[in-house]
Amino acid sequence: MLSIILLSYQSEKRIEKFFDVLNERMLKENIEFECIIMDDSSTDASHTVALELETKYENVRAFQLSRNFTSHYSIFAGFSKVRGNCAVALPDDFQVPFDTVVEMYRIWEKGKKVVIPYRDDRDDPIISKIFSNLYYSLMNKLSEVNFPKGGADIFLADREIIDIFNKYIHPKNTSTIIEVLRLGFDPVYLPFNRPVGNNSKSRWTLRKKIRLAMDTFFSSSSFPIKFISGLGISSFVLTILLIAYYITARITGIIEIPGWTLLVITFTFFSGLILLSLGIIAEYVWRIFDEVKARPGFIIKEKNSLHKNKQDE
Repeated sequence: MLSIILLSYQSEKRIEKFFDVLNERMLKENIEFECIIMDDSSTDASHTVALELETKYENVRAFQLSRNFTSHYSIFAGFSKVRGNCAVALPDDFQVPFDTVVEMYRIWEKGKKVVIPYRDDRDDPIISKIFSNLYYSLMNKLSEVNFPKGGADIFLADREIIDIFNKYIHPKNTSTIIEVLRLGFDPVYLPFNRPVGNNSKSRWTLRKKIRLAMDTFFSSSSFPIKFISGLGISSFVLTILLIAYYITARITGIIEIPGWTLLVITFTFFSGLILLSLGIIAEYVWRIFDEVKARPGFIIKEKNSLHKNKQDE
């Protein structure tokens, strides 16, 4: 059975239409599926609509997070509820064609554990494309994971992968796509065209995008630490050379260098170096601190008694 995690946020006008189209397509393809509607604490009637669908259809289950955690946490939460042999998380704005979902499932049927669709083309503003390409290029060069051309943010995962996520991977300060790329399992990369869904406003504010970029980078790259090490070695060698030059100049009298000038320059240089190093190390320390507090990455609100009969234990 295929588990489809529907990522819902402010979706009261889209959920029912999405499920109707999904249900029709899955029936046509003869694919048994369940739909897990994971609402990211919408302020509209999204969860109410989801609960109505749950009452109407046996293969629909609706959940709501206790606050707005963002979609990556919703995927982790969805994984904790899936019953199927494989699962894929989809946005509710039709940005991922159902043709692609079916093709991912058919590839999984042939024995592949992970299928990752990547954007072959996308009708995005030029600025968005530039920053997106820059981000994925940097991630591929400086981190331990490799994104496909155009980037990726969704994937279909086998039950084995889902169990690994639920048992071993903490959702704080990372993302599901980073973790699945890190796991390996020889993923199949599937190109698709991704249009902007319904001209809807992006849920990702600049602040959220920056936070996600920082989380994914620092959780998957040792480059900053290696950079500090290289900088430290370079600074040490430079300091030795400066001392040798200063002593030679003083002894030979080739050039007259005031002692305080060299002292100020050296002090300023190393002060900046120390501050830079502390700033980068602090990013790692903060993430360690945040995880050892063992706070849950997501919280699913309990349903009322009317809907508890269909909820997982």
